[in-house]
Amino acid sequence: MVAVPILITAQLALRQIVADDGLSLHAALSDVDVMTWWSSPAHTTLAESKAYVSKNAEDTDGWRCWAITKDGDEAIGWVILIEKREGVQELGYILRREYWGQGIAREAVSAVIAYAFVTLGQRRIFADTDPDNARSITLLESLGFRKEGYFRAEWKTHIGIRDSLIFGLLEEDLRHR
Repeated sequence: MVAVPILITAQLALRQIVADDGLSLHAALSDVDVMTWWSSPAHTTLAESKAYVSKNAEDTDGWRCWAITKDGDEAIGWVILIEKREGVQELGYILRREYWGQGIAREAVSAVIAYAFVTLGQRRIFADTDPDNARSITLLESLGFRKEGYFRAEWKTHIGIRDSLIFGLLEEDLRHR
């Protein structure tokens, strides 16, 4: 199993996501606005959210998935790193709507980025987002990610065929900030 250490920030504790987090994450996974830009539609049942979170909590071939918590207990979102190839990780994140606009996603994602570069020695992290997902684009750009690619008709999702923006961050980009 891939190690997922606890990461402590000024206001958060990020810990390994566990199957039991399905209950608290259902608030995000069942929210149509939160799930608009996700690859799947909002969940309609708690059982669906529990199964989805449980799958992400399993040993999944190089994935590291942290629950975002305020105190190490209730999950209010998650950040995931997915190993794509040696030295390269894909970043993903989700946060319950009532926590938007408080700097929580930025703080959590920043902690995971630092872990990836400093502890894991990664050379590159990238994120794939919908061109209309302004909140995610703003977050990525504020963290130093650069827009590297635009793929037309890349994804078939619950809201139709969607384009994709790829944002990348190199370890050296952080050193120069």
